[in-house]
Amino acid sequence: MAKKPLKHAERVEVFYDENRWQLLKTLRFQALEIMEALSQAHLYSIVHGSTARGDVSKKSDVDVFVPEPSSSFVIEGALEKASFSLLRRVLVQATPVYALKGYVDLAEGVCVSFPLVKMRRVERDFYKYGGELNLQMLRDDLRVAGVDKRLMLIEPMPKGHVESSIIGREGEVARFLDVSLETISDRVRALQRRDKVGRTGVFVERVLIAEETFEMVVRRLADANPAVRRRLRLYE
Repeated sequence: MAKKPLKHAERVEVFYDENRWQLLKTLRFQALEIMEALSQAHLYSIVHGSTARGDVSKKSDVDVFVPEPSSSFVIEGALEKASFSLLRRVLVQATPVYALKGYVDLAEGVCVSFPLVKMRRVERDFYKYGGELNLQMLRDDLRVAGVDKRLMLIEPMPKGHVESSIIGREGEVARFLDVSLETISDRVRALQRRDKVGRTGVFVERVLIAEETFEMVVRRLADANPAVRRRLRLYE
């Protein structure tokens, strides 16, 4: 069951036990291997979400993201050179105004994603909003603040973290995380709507077959779908 946004909560300190610290170490090691492989191909990447913040659970994923549009051939080649198996490749566009992105599943709960077109600021800020670490920060074993799916601000502490609701504090949290207020408001609306009506589908979701490239599929979608074509032209 998805975590629901919390409307009101005081600042609560959460202490981690040894199992949680060990899980965090394991997930970060997986992220580090992936990001090192991408770095070898001169690709800048981040790990985002609970693995960056530290508030991991058994349901946590390892989500690595390449922020700048890059050749899928280079990304996939870097991963294969490091002996990662590309189990599933999916092209996703969440809504007609969002960037098309490629998702490459390497294992259950382990994924590398990348935009296939230039992202708007609100899209790029999403990763900082949730907490992100670059390769050097991960090597230094840092943890960063970010917001989880309950709309709780997670602030790392030596023995765990402090969490507090962002509802009613959107401007304050935007300044604290150095993201746009639009980013915060967009996530609050989306998650509160999901809480009321449930998860809705995405605009485009296309699983690639072996002989297809992401760029090939993007071109085909653009030829057939005016909304996709408009989004591709938005930041040309």
